[in-house]
Amino acid sequence: MTRDRHTLVEPAPSPDAGSPPGAEAPEQVLTQARTTVRARQFARLGHHRRLLVPLAVAVLLLQMAVAMITTAVEQTPTIDEPVYVGTAAVYLHEHSLRLNPEHPPLGKLIIAAGVAVAGPHFDRGYDGDQSHVGRHLLYESGNDPWRLMLWARLPVIALTLLFGLVVFVFGRELAGVVGGLGALALYAFSPDVVAHGSLATLDVPAAGFVLTSVWLLWRARWRPRLCLPLAGAALGAALATKMNTLAAVPVLLLLAGLSVWRPGRAAASGTHHAAASGTRPRLLARAVAGSALVAVVAVAVVWATYLAVDPQLRWTPSPGEVPAVHGPRGLLAGLLPFPEAYRDGVRLQFGLENAHWEGFLFGRRYEGSLWYYLPAALLVKTPLGMLVLWMAGTAAFLTIRQLRSAAPYLLLPTAVLLAAAMDGQRDLGVRYAIFVPMFGAVAAVGVLALRRRWVPVVAAGLLAFVAVSSLRAFPFYLPYSNEAFGGPTKTHEWLHDSNVDWGQDLGRLADRLHDRYAGQRVWLVYKGSGVPSYYGIHASDPRHRPERKVHGLLVVSDSSIVKARGGRLARLIHSSREVDEVGHSITIFRR
Repeated sequence: MTRDRHTLVEPAPSPDAGSPPGAEAPEQVLTQARTTVRARQFARLGHHRRLLVPLAVAVLLLQMAVAMITTAVEQTPTIDEPVYVGTAAVYLHEHSLRLNPEHPPLGKLIIAAGVAVAGPHFDRGYDGDQSHVGRHLLYESGNDPWRLMLWARLPVIALTLLFGLVVFVFGRELAGVVGGLGALALYAFSPDVVAHGSLATLDVPAAGFVLTSVWLLWRARWRPRLCLPLAGAALGAALATKMNTLAAVPVLLLLAGLSVWRPGRAAASGTHHAAASGTRPRLLARAVAGSALVAVVAVAVVWATYLAVDPQLRWTPSPGEVPAVHGPRGLLAGLLPFPEAYRDGVRLQFGLENAHWEGFLFGRRYEGSLWYYLPAALLVKTPLGMLVLWMAGTAAFLTIRQLRSAAPYLLLPTAVLLAAAMDGQRDLGVRYAIFVPMFGAVAAVGVLALRRRWVPVVAAGLLAFVAVSSLRAFPFYLPYSNEAFGGPTKTHEWLHDSNVDWGQDLGRLADRLHDRYAGQRVWLVYKGSGVPSYYGIHASDPRHRPERKVHGLLVVSDSSIVKARGGRLARLIHSSREVDEVGHSITIFRR
């Protein structure tokens, strides 16, 4: 007997064969009627439950979209954005690879989709470096930088929301619908993902493509013919967005082989031992072929991206633009099967690693880098409930037998990418590890495998704590820090640069000066790419005037305060009185 999947009780038994038609007992008729009503009620309930899941997904993504769009509307260009927007305009109008070679083109092509819709005036005769081109496009070409930046950011926002769907599906496949919704909630309420997903930058797109590739490799265990090429395309998209994703290539190729090997081994284990041992070379060949397929597709995507910008692949660097890189790094750059512009971009990245950088962590200013900087910065900038769920989920994937098959897919890429990022010399922000909250959102679903009655309640409470902490930061997500470190108002005491102050609040500063301090003399030390005069801020740099002549409002970006210790600016600050702050990233003093 077949049973409808919505029916939770068996149908009533048929009347006796000897009973004439229509002669059923009243009790039997009543029982059948009740059974039919209950079946219909359960069918409606199941239908409503199926509708609740997409509704919950839509609500989570909608609140994330509102947070990101609001942030995008209110923030002025951060330090890196004009470079990417200017390069995107060059791609559209000149089809040239001459700008920003240290990053591959795909992320800037995504930004270019928004720039094309905005349709800014582009001065083809302007020739300058990448910073000057972006500044000229935004502030000197008759364009509206507010409108242009919003359109440039919208494609990245849309892509960030699509990655949220990947997080949901990945979590659902590992831990059911509840796991999928929990993973999506952690992703949607992550202050770091919201902050950087709302900017026309490359960090979230690159990390999201890596996550998508890993998810597809996980699915390739069951559908290798479809998912392996798609995983290769996603890996290629990551490589064509940011150079730092190269560290993930060996891991993802290993996972590709594992995805093909595991199902074959399971099938072979049911055969005779001798026959099974004879299949091992064939399984190994399949695994190698699967990895090779992913690699070939990824390489093809990178080439296609460069060809999309310039079909002739014209690339002539200026003398001295590309540093000479020797040793293993130089050998690696030379062996990459990518266009010469890509290989030179890798050399430029290695050259940047050798430049002089300053860091700031927990109130300490230092030269160079600290190996533990990124874990420490993540500890400050991640909601406390999220940290607990990450750690508990990771422990579950490592210790619970049913989850161990998924552990390499979630934990190995994260660990390798984090190790590579920690080895870098630029301690400039958690954006270099933005993949951690994205993979961590999926890894957190492992807590649902813990067989304790209190686990769902505690997990729900931690998730609610994350949501409240994130919503309280609205719309100042970039300077977010968790409650243990004092919240966004205290972040500048622990971290600097893109963790708190990336030049995003120049517009808010203009509004504050107009509303509260109209007509007063302003001295400004601003760390960013915006042009203060465009926003109506007419100020002088106090570092270029005698200290005795600096009177009025002293406005300083928080990252500049960090770097001012012991110099003229430090003396000006120490002899002034703090009166206001803007966006948790700019401090106003009265002197």
